[in-house]
Amino acid sequence: MDAKGKIALVTGATKGIGYETARALGALGATVLVGARDAERGAAAAAALRERGADARALRLDVTDPATAEAAAHLVQERHGHLDILVNNAGINVEWPARQPSEATLHDLRTTMETNVFGVSTVTNALLPLLRAAAAGRIVNVSSEMGVPAWLSGTQMPAMTAYSLSKAALNMLTVLYANELRDSSVKVNACSPGFVVTDINRGAGVLTAQEGARIVVDLATLDEDGPAGVFLNDAGPVSW
Repeated sequence: MDAKGKIALVTGATKGIGYETARALGALGATVLVGARDAERGAAAAAALRERGADARALRLDVTDPATAEAAAHLVQERHGHLDILVNNAGINVEWPARQPSEATLHDLRTTMETNVFGVSTVTNALLPLLRAAAAGRIVNVSSEMGVPAWLSGTQMPAMTAYSLSKAALNMLTVLYANELRDSSVKVNACSPGFVVTDINRGAGVLTAQEGARIVVDLATLDEDGPAGVFLNDAGPVSW
Protein backbone atom coordinates (compact mmCIF):
# COMPACT_ATOMS: atom_id res chain seq x y z
CA MET A 1 0.00 0.00 0.00
CA ASP A 2 1.14 3.52 -0.74
CA ALA A 3 -0.47 6.84 0.06
CA LYS A 4 2.45 9.08 -0.77
CA GLY A 5 1.29 12.52 -1.83
CA LYS A 6 -2.35 11.78 -0.99
CA ILE A 7 -4.55 14.14 1.00
CA ALA A 8 -6.64 12.22 3.55
CA LEU A 9 -9.33 13.46 5.93
CA VAL A 10 -10.40 11.28 8.85
CA THR A 11 -13.39 12.34 10.94
CA GLY A 12 -13.34 11.64 14.66
CA ALA A 13 -9.57 11.26 14.46
CA THR A 14 -8.53 12.34 17.94
CA LYS A 15 -8.66 8.84 19.44
CA GLY A 16 -9.39 5.17 18.83
CA ILE A 17 -9.81 3.81 15.33
CA GLY A 18 -9.85 7.29 13.80
CA TYR A 19 -6.50 8.21 15.33
CA GLU A 20 -4.91 4.91 14.34
CA THR A 21 -6.26 5.26 10.80
CA ALA A 22 -4.73 8.73 10.60
CA ARG A 23 -1.44 7.41 11.99
CA ALA A 24 -1.32 4.54 9.49
CA LEU A 25 -2.17 6.75 6.51
CA GLY A 26 0.48 9.21 7.63
CA ALA A 27 3.02 6.40 7.85
CA LEU A 28 2.15 5.51 4.25
CA GLY A 29 2.99 9.03 3.13
CA ALA A 30 -0.37 10.80 3.17
CA THR A 31 -0.96 14.30 4.43
CA VAL A 32 -3.54 13.63 7.12
CA LEU A 33 -6.25 16.09 8.11
CA VAL A 34 -7.33 15.28 11.64
CA GLY A 35 -11.06 15.94 11.75
CA ALA A 36 -12.11 16.91 15.27
CA ARG A 37 -15.18 18.46 16.85
CA ASP A 38 -13.01 19.95 19.61
CA ALA A 39 -10.30 22.21 18.19
CA GLU A 40 -7.92 21.74 21.13
CA ARG A 41 -8.15 17.95 21.02
CA GLY A 42 -7.67 18.05 17.27
CA ALA A 43 -4.53 20.16 17.63
CA ALA A 44 -3.17 17.81 20.31
CA ALA A 45 -3.83 14.72 18.17
CA ALA A 46 -2.21 16.29 15.12
CA ALA A 47 0.83 17.27 17.18
CA ALA A 48 1.12 13.71 18.52
CA LEU A 49 0.95 12.34 14.98
CA ARG A 50 3.63 14.75 13.80
CA GLU A 51 5.87 13.54 16.62
CA ARG A 52 5.45 10.07 15.14
CA GLY A 53 6.55 11.31 11.73
CA ALA A 54 3.23 12.01 10.04
CA ASP A 55 2.37 15.14 8.07
CA ALA A 56 -0.74 15.81 10.16
CA ARG A 57 -2.86 18.92 10.48
CA ALA A 58 -5.89 19.56 12.66
CA LEU A 59 -9.18 20.39 10.96
CA ARG A 60 -12.15 21.62 12.96
CA LEU A 61 -15.12 19.49 11.92
CA ASP A 62 -18.30 18.66 13.80
CA VAL A 63 -20.18 16.21 11.59
CA THR A 64 -23.51 17.32 13.06
CA ASP A 65 -22.86 20.95 12.06
CA PRO A 66 -23.17 21.61 8.30
CA ALA A 67 -21.43 24.96 8.69
CA THR A 68 -18.21 23.32 9.90
CA ALA A 69 -18.39 20.77 7.06
CA GLU A 70 -18.65 23.57 4.50
CA ALA A 71 -15.85 25.48 6.21
CA ALA A 72 -13.67 22.36 6.19
CA ALA A 73 -14.35 21.82 2.49
CA HIS A 74 -13.43 25.44 1.76
CA LEU A 75 -10.18 25.06 3.69
CA VAL A 76 -9.23 21.83 1.89
CA GLN A 77 -10.00 23.48 -1.46
CA GLU A 78 -7.89 26.49 -0.57
CA ARG A 79 -4.90 24.53 0.70
CA HIS A 80 -4.91 21.41 -1.47
CA GLY A 81 -7.39 21.79 -4.34
CA HIS A 82 -8.65 18.22 -3.97
CA LEU A 83 -9.15 15.37 -1.50
CA ASP A 84 -7.96 11.81 -2.18
CA ILE A 85 -9.35 9.99 0.86
CA LEU A 86 -12.32 10.58 3.12
CA VAL A 87 -12.77 8.27 6.10
CA ASN A 88 -16.15 8.75 7.76
CA ASN A 89 -15.14 7.38 11.13
CA ALA A 90 -16.92 9.65 13.63
CA GLY A 91 -19.72 7.76 15.35
CA ILE A 92 -21.56 7.35 18.64
CA ASN A 93 -23.44 4.75 20.63
CA VAL A 94 -25.72 6.16 23.32
CA GLU A 95 -27.06 2.75 24.41
CA TRP A 96 -25.06 1.25 27.21
CA PRO A 97 -26.25 -1.12 28.42
CA ALA A 98 -27.97 -2.29 25.23
CA ARG A 99 -31.67 -1.51 24.84
CA GLN A 100 -34.39 -3.57 23.15
CA PRO A 101 -36.44 -1.78 20.47
CA SER A 102 -39.34 -1.51 22.90
CA GLU A 103 -37.04 0.35 25.28
CA ALA A 104 -35.34 2.68 22.81
CA THR A 105 -36.26 6.31 23.19
CA LEU A 106 -36.85 8.86 20.48
CA HIS A 107 -33.85 10.73 21.85
CA ASP A 108 -31.68 7.61 21.40
CA LEU A 109 -32.78 7.27 17.80
CA ARG A 110 -32.48 10.92 16.80
CA THR A 111 -29.14 11.50 18.50
CA THR A 112 -27.54 8.39 17.02
CA MET A 113 -28.83 8.96 13.50
CA GLU A 114 -27.72 12.59 13.62
CA THR A 115 -24.07 11.59 13.96
CA ASN A 116 -23.86 8.14 12.39
CA VAL A 117 -25.96 8.80 9.28
CA PHE A 118 -26.84 12.46 8.75
CA GLY A 119 -23.29 13.45 9.69
CA VAL A 120 -21.83 11.12 7.07
CA SER A 121 -24.15 12.53 4.42
CA THR A 122 -23.36 16.12 5.43
CA VAL A 123 -19.59 15.65 5.36
CA THR A 124 -19.54 13.53 2.21
CA ASN A 125 -21.70 15.97 0.25
CA ALA A 126 -19.57 18.93 1.31
CA LEU A 127 -16.35 17.19 0.26
CA LEU A 128 -17.55 15.26 -2.78
CA PRO A 129 -16.50 17.91 -5.35
CA LEU A 130 -12.96 17.69 -3.94
CA LEU A 131 -13.00 13.89 -4.11
CA ARG A 132 -14.19 14.06 -7.71
CA ALA A 133 -11.26 16.37 -8.42
CA ALA A 134 -8.80 13.72 -7.25
CA ALA A 135 -7.28 11.19 -9.61
CA ALA A 136 -8.73 8.31 -7.58
CA GLY A 137 -10.98 9.40 -4.72
CA ARG A 138 -11.74 6.93 -1.93
CA ILE A 139 -14.54 7.11 0.64
CA VAL A 140 -14.58 4.66 3.55
CA ASN A 141 -17.58 4.50 5.88
CA VAL A 142 -16.74 2.85 9.19
CA SER A 143 -19.77 0.69 9.92
CA SER A 144 -20.65 -2.52 11.76
CA GLU A 145 -22.19 -5.95 11.27
CA MET A 146 -24.77 -4.69 13.75
CA GLY A 147 -26.32 -2.95 10.75
CA VAL A 148 -26.61 -6.13 8.64
CA PRO A 149 -29.99 -7.87 9.21
CA ALA A 150 -28.73 -11.25 7.97
CA TRP A 151 -25.87 -11.12 10.47
CA LEU A 152 -28.10 -10.21 13.43
CA SER A 153 -31.16 -12.32 12.61
CA GLY A 154 -31.79 -15.03 15.18
CA THR A 155 -28.73 -14.21 17.29
CA GLN A 156 -28.73 -13.89 21.04
CA MET A 157 -26.67 -10.72 20.90
CA PRO A 158 -27.94 -7.88 23.07
CA ALA A 159 -29.93 -5.41 20.99
CA MET A 160 -28.47 -1.95 20.47
CA THR A 161 -31.46 -0.61 18.63
CA ALA A 162 -30.48 2.94 17.72
CA TYR A 163 -26.91 1.93 16.87
CA SER A 164 -28.00 -1.00 14.68
CA LEU A 165 -30.54 1.14 12.83
CA SER A 166 -27.93 3.83 12.21
CA LYS A 167 -25.41 1.36 10.83
CA ALA A 168 -28.05 -0.28 8.62
CA ALA A 169 -28.84 3.16 7.22
CA LEU A 170 -25.11 3.87 6.78
CA ASN A 171 -24.68 0.62 4.87
CA MET A 172 -27.53 1.59 2.54
CA LEU A 173 -26.06 5.07 2.12
CA THR A 174 -22.78 3.45 1.11
CA VAL A 175 -24.49 1.49 -1.67
CA LEU A 176 -26.36 4.55 -2.89
CA TYR A 177 -23.19 6.67 -3.07
CA ALA A 178 -21.35 3.83 -4.81
CA ASN A 179 -24.14 3.61 -7.39
CA GLU A 180 -24.10 7.35 -7.99
CA LEU A 181 -20.32 7.39 -8.40
CA ARG A 182 -20.04 4.15 -10.37
CA ASP A 183 -18.83 5.90 -13.54
CA SER A 184 -16.42 8.19 -11.72
CA SER A 185 -12.95 7.62 -10.26
CA VAL A 186 -14.38 7.69 -6.71
CA LYS A 187 -14.87 4.39 -4.90
CA VAL A 188 -17.17 4.15 -1.88
CA ASN A 189 -17.12 1.22 0.55
CA ALA A 190 -18.04 0.34 4.12
CA CYS A 191 -16.24 -1.83 6.62
CA SER A 192 -16.37 -3.27 10.09
CA PRO A 193 -13.17 -2.80 12.09
CA GLY A 194 -14.26 -5.61 14.41
CA PHE A 195 -14.89 -5.64 18.15
CA VAL A 196 -12.34 -3.00 19.05
CA VAL A 197 -11.60 -1.63 22.50
CA THR A 198 -12.94 1.93 22.17
CA ASP A 199 -14.96 4.45 24.14
CA ILE A 200 -18.01 3.57 22.03
CA ASN A 201 -18.27 0.18 23.76
CA ARG A 202 -16.82 1.34 27.07
CA GLY A 203 -13.67 -0.67 26.49
CA ALA A 204 -15.45 -4.00 26.08
CA GLY A 205 -13.75 -4.98 22.81
CA VAL A 206 -11.06 -7.56 22.09
CA LEU A 207 -9.05 -5.92 19.29
CA THR A 208 -6.77 -2.91 19.56
CA ALA A 209 -7.59 0.28 17.69
CA GLN A 210 -4.49 -0.30 15.57
CA GLU A 211 -5.81 -3.74 14.56
CA GLY A 212 -9.24 -2.31 13.81
CA ALA A 213 -7.80 0.43 11.61
CA ARG A 214 -6.15 -2.01 9.19
CA ILE A 215 -9.26 -2.74 7.15
CA VAL A 216 -10.09 0.96 7.00
CA VAL A 217 -6.65 1.75 5.59
CA ASP A 218 -6.93 -1.12 3.11
CA LEU A 219 -10.10 0.40 1.66
CA ALA A 220 -8.70 3.93 1.78
CA THR A 221 -5.78 2.87 -0.39
CA LEU A 222 -7.59 0.65 -2.89
CA ASP A 223 -6.09 0.49 -6.35
CA GLU A 224 -8.03 0.99 -9.56
CA ASP A 225 -9.14 -2.65 -9.66
CA GLY A 226 -10.54 -2.55 -6.11
CA PRO A 227 -14.23 -3.05 -5.32
CA ALA A 228 -16.90 -0.40 -4.83
CA GLY A 229 -20.16 -0.60 -2.94
CA VAL A 230 -19.08 -3.47 -0.69
CA PHE A 231 -19.07 -4.11 3.04
CA LEU A 232 -15.94 -5.81 4.36
CA ASN A 233 -14.89 -7.29 7.65
CA ASP A 234 -11.69 -9.15 8.45
CA ALA A 235 -13.10 -12.31 6.88
CA GLY A 236 -13.89 -10.60 3.57
CA PRO A 237 -17.07 -9.31 1.91
CA VAL A 238 -20.26 -9.44 3.98
CA SER A 239 -23.62 -9.95 2.28
CA TRP A 240 -25.82 -6.94 2.73
